[in-house]
Amino acid sequence: MKKLCVSLAALVSASLFIFFKNPANSSLKDNRPNIVLIMADDLGFSDVGCYGSEIHTPNIDWLAAHGIKYTRFYNTSRCCPTRASLLTGLYNQRAGIGNMTDREDEPGYLGHLSENSVTIAEVLKNAGYHTAMSGKWHVSNTIGQKDAQEQLKWLNHQSEHPEFSPLAQYPTNRGFEKFFGTIWGVIDYFDPFSLVSGTTPIKNVPKNYYHTDAINDTAAAYIKQFSKDDKPFFLYVAENAPHWPLMALPEDIAKYKNIYKVGWDSIRAGRYRRLIKAGIIDPAKAPLSTRFQNNLKWENNPDKEWDAAAMAVHAAMIDRMDQGIGRIIKALKETGRLDNTLIVFLSDNGASNENCTAYGPGFDRPNQTRSGVKIAYDLKKQIIPGAETSYASIGQRWANVANTPYRYWKAESYEGGVHTPMIAYWPKGITAKSGSVSAQLGHVKDFMATFIEIAKTKYPDRYKNKSIMPSQSVSFASSFKGNVTADEPLFNEHYGARYVRYQGWKMVSLAKDTTWNLYHIQSDETEINDVSTANPDKVKELASMWHEWATQNKVYPKPHH
Repeated sequence: MKKLCVSLAALVSASLFIFFKNPANSSLKDNRPNIVLIMADDLGFSDVGCYGSEIHTPNIDWLAAHGIKYTRFYNTSRCCPTRASLLTGLYNQRAGIGNMTDREDEPGYLGHLSENSVTIAEVLKNAGYHTAMSGKWHVSNTIGQKDAQEQLKWLNHQSEHPEFSPLAQYPTNRGFEKFFGTIWGVIDYFDPFSLVSGTTPIKNVPKNYYHTDAINDTAAAYIKQFSKDDKPFFLYVAENAPHWPLMALPEDIAKYKNIYKVGWDSIRAGRYRRLIKAGIIDPAKAPLSTRFQNNLKWENNPDKEWDAAAMAVHAAMIDRMDQGIGRIIKALKETGRLDNTLIVFLSDNGASNENCTAYGPGFDRPNQTRSGVKIAYDLKKQIIPGAETSYASIGQRWANVANTPYRYWKAESYEGGVHTPMIAYWPKGITAKSGSVSAQLGHVKDFMATFIEIAKTKYPDRYKNKSIMPSQSVSFASSFKGNVTADEPLFNEHYGARYVRYQGWKMVSLAKDTTWNLYHIQSDETEINDVSTANPDKVKELASMWHEWATQNKVYPKPHH
């Protein structure tokens, strides 16, 4: 691990040296807060300890115990759309990423951040902040090779192509002074594809490399470098964990090898009890929804050994992420920056139901390691996951458990897809009681206005000679004082899945079923009682609202396929 840290420091130190050689002189110390935004990838609502989990996350839990836990915070249900919304303060279609990162033929589906949007990093950099990012970018057009075999060779690190996306779309061309991480979304945790420093591909990694450690150790290195002067900094830490494939270090997996042998129902019931005890949910308003496909009992599950092992790897990936977040906190303490740093932690969407094994190799999934060892896509669940040589995910039933107490998962607009844990920590700026729970309604697009408010700056109407779309972001900074502002209407659409949330109601439909279902979300937080039949006027009203929003926000027209 020491060797890895030294190697990572070498990756970032040279480029940082020039920047800090002649820091700007100022007679007045800048007392605006630093901002560290940490976002996990495919983390379920109840996947960290302070939100009910059995997974060991003491550092995230420490932030929650000394900060605020939010109970009504929303993402856009999928990796790159959430990142687009978060970075720009816009709904994701308006920002240019309605689906994924393929360039498509309509304004809401550019597959990259619109040139008429501005990122948080661009705004804060203009306001005098240092800016850096470590982790997963995934908001630029993915450049693939036309030949499928050449694409696999590239993914396997057996051939080289210098650009993973158009360079103009890289983080360092969207406001970040420094960037270390991956341009594409999916990675091999031991040897990631599309890894760059700035815009330069990193062709080799150290022998004992693990990407979650690299992301967090680089973030800590940026903090130490930025702390050499008095300028505040914005640091975006975009974790890949615990997104599939299931890959973790043996010592972390060992901690959980027996935990999940009790099965889905027992783990889910334990999480639900702890969520109630923590004050995250009220059982009267959020009864535990029926487990997905509960016709199969754990004791009758023919794959229970594999399934328990898979969830142990998922837990190990989260545990390792938390260890790295601990090192970020330690760097802030050692540099004297912790007290005046706002740290936020959340997830980009709910836990994933995907069976990535069934996807097989191709596009962003390798079929061999760098040295030529075959990677197994084992649909029969005979190879225990965790190593670099297997490609697997937790699947639907465990995803449902990870999103306790909610229904469904990533990519759907039900609560299991869009409702994220969210923690804010800032000793000098949060006056609400430590460890308190906030019912403030919020959305990932709202970070822009919140950060602008605490950084004492303004959202631009022009940037680099381009007109900028008006912000759709609503500051939730008053919640740091314990206040709860009036709910804003919220909307979503992703591959047909959609919702509108307004004045205590939520109307939602699944991706593959366009039937609107209506819930009184204020008293039915787990979306159990569909009251659409009894409230046809409300259905009509909310449907009209959603269609108006969809038209205004570039959901339509849809791309042609």
